[in-house]
Amino acid sequence: MNVIAAYEEKHFKKDLPSFKTGDTVKVHLIIKEADNKERIQVYQGDVIARRGSGLGETFTVRKVSFGVGVEKIFPLHSLAVKKVEVVKRGKVRRAKLYYLRQLKGKAARLKEDRS
Repeated sequence: MNVIAAYEEKHFKKDLPSFKTGDTVKVHLIIKEADNKERIQVYQGDVIARRGSGLGETFTVRKVSFGVGVEKIFPLHSLAVKKVEVVKRGKVRRAKLYYLRQLKGKAARLKEDRS
């Protein structure tokens, strides 16, 4: 095993749930504030993309907040990401759901995977 693989193996998060594109997730983030305070902020939305592998793997979460679409890219194995919860499974046929950016209202909803 080379040095890079050993380093990555040591820093992988083992407690992540399996989720894929189309799932609705809650991402618990650690936000550092002034005076060395920390708080946890929850960001809930649909996973529209996953990319990369190893420690550099990221996923993009999209939500609509006050009528404006907001997307955030989270590193999967980051220390700032405390926990990822799967709220519901989505039934999709694509790996990247960038087409949701053009859709509004009910058209932007994803079907739930009930299997």
